[in-house]
Amino acid sequence: MTRTRSPRSRAKSKPPAGRLRPWLGWAIKLSLVGLVVLAGFAVYLDAVVQEKFSGKRWTIPAKVYARPLELFAGQKLSKEDFLTELDALGYRREAVANGPGAAAVSGNTVDLNTRGFQFYEGMESAQPVRVRFSGDYVAELSSLNGSKLSVVRLEPLLIGGLYPKNLEDRILIKIDQVPPYLLDTLVAVEDRDFYHHFGVSPKSIARAIWVNTSAGQMRQGGSTLTQQLVKNFFLTNERSLSRKLTEAMMALLLELHYSKPEILEAYLNEVFIGQDGQRAVHGFGLASQFFFSQPLAELKLHQVALLVGMVKGPSYYNPRRYPERALERRNLVLDLLEQQGVATAEQVAAAKKMPLGVTARGSLADSSFPGFLDLVKRQLREDYRDEDLTEEGLRIFTSFDPILQMKAEASVNDTFKRLAGRKGGDDVEAAMVVTNPETGEVQAMIGSRQASFAGFNRALDAVRPVGSLIKPAVYLTALEKPSQYTLTSWLSDESFSVKGADGQVWKPQNYDRRSHGTIFLYQGLAHSYNLSTARLGLELGVPNVLKTLGRLGITREFPRSRQCCWGLAA
Repeated sequence: MTRTRSPRSRAKSKPPAGRLRPWLGWAIKLSLVGLVVLAGFAVYLDAVVQEKFSGKRWTIPAKVYARPLELFAGQKLSKEDFLTELDALGYRREAVANGPGAAAVSGNTVDLNTRGFQFYEGMESAQPVRVRFSGDYVAELSSLNGSKLSVVRLEPLLIGGLYPKNLEDRILIKIDQVPPYLLDTLVAVEDRDFYHHFGVSPKSIARAIWVNTSAGQMRQGGSTLTQQLVKNFFLTNERSLSRKLTEAMMALLLELHYSKPEILEAYLNEVFIGQDGQRAVHGFGLASQFFFSQPLAELKLHQVALLVGMVKGPSYYNPRRYPERALERRNLVLDLLEQQGVATAEQVAAAKKMPLGVTARGSLADSSFPGFLDLVKRQLREDYRDEDLTEEGLRIFTSFDPILQMKAEASVNDTFKRLAGRKGGDDVEAAMVVTNPETGEVQAMIGSRQASFAGFNRALDAVRPVGSLIKPAVYLTALEKPSQYTLTSWLSDESFSVKGADGQVWKPQNYDRRSHGTIFLYQGLAHSYNLSTARLGLELGVPNVLKTLGRLGITREFPRSRQCCWGLAA
């Protein structure tokens, strides 16, 4: 038995057209509002992208450099000291000095290829140099073709910096300064479709979904290099759909306004590749110095592969903490380069045989010479604002001498070795200041028995009885009156006593507990006699000696009740 429906019953099953129209109208209106909001948000993001990316992109800390080592024939410099400085600068020891930053040692001769450096007065070009030593002197300086050179200046050692509050650090590089393979390796590992997408790659997203689904775990990301740059440069690490959508929109806008080389250059300087204590290591330029003690332009294929491999997880693949894990990651990157034709099988095989080659510790030197850096910071802050020192990328050239600093530290260490085991030896502290006697420039400084301790700087802040340090000021005050005093003037080195303003009697004595009768003025200074010096100071008048101290830069106030002695009995 069949049933049929009347036209009237079929008509009843359809919703009335009048009821659809309001819902359809609201949907269209909401869609238009959404489009307007989205357009407004896009305009806002576009302004953010252009303002920050076209302006000052990074705050760059000031870099502090040692004095540049100048070489010339006849210079007092041993081969051992010269090689010590080359090691500190990160020069590679090779059989033949090929390329900037390479050195070869043969007997008393050192061949090297210097690195170019932008000094304050101009660019110093890289050049091949041969240095021949005789004893503790430079006997001959020439180029490798035999022509004589009058003087050669090496690049100065970077000894530290003045960092912004966010503790980010980087060495800015231009894209034309990167070594061979770096760009190709970065694109091959992180975003092989980089030159073919517009900020977001549907192909990469689909490939990542397939790989992760097949593996049952998160093994590959779908973000492009542009998206990674946007996340690091503009956004946070928050994992949310809204942040991901914002990232995608900003990546599209970035690609709309800037070229691929500009985006790559920004990525090379922004990417996080390690941690130096509390300080974040950003960019390949600084990472090269931190892990290899070499400029980026000098890196070889195996070193480039390691740094690019670390982008995926700087802490997880830290070569100093997890060398086996880092080596496996580096070799995986090298295999990928061979698969994509970036490097040949022979090049990859040779690179895999190389060790990781990272230095024992970071070479950023922020805490290597804290005593001297403390002095630099104090002087700079008298003339510069903190923002200028931590944000404008200033380069500070100093009189610091790495060779003298290392010898000073060795001397202090030897002294403490001799004191080891003696009563109270562990409580003894140390400080040292080394100056150039001709110019007065500070060349080395130690502020504690542990030279790398960045705490109380005894060389600058320790307060103790002035002792014999005041004696040159006493004699200078006298010799500035040539009509009364000369080096051969007679002085009395006999015992005496003086009653101070506080009623206490001061009776100085010599270190050997003896008086020496009548002596020449120069003898009192040469032998550091207390009796003759104290008599001379009192004859000159304490206020006059204090004026001399003021002209010498001493600003301390001396207690008036003790100005008769000020430690002259030391």
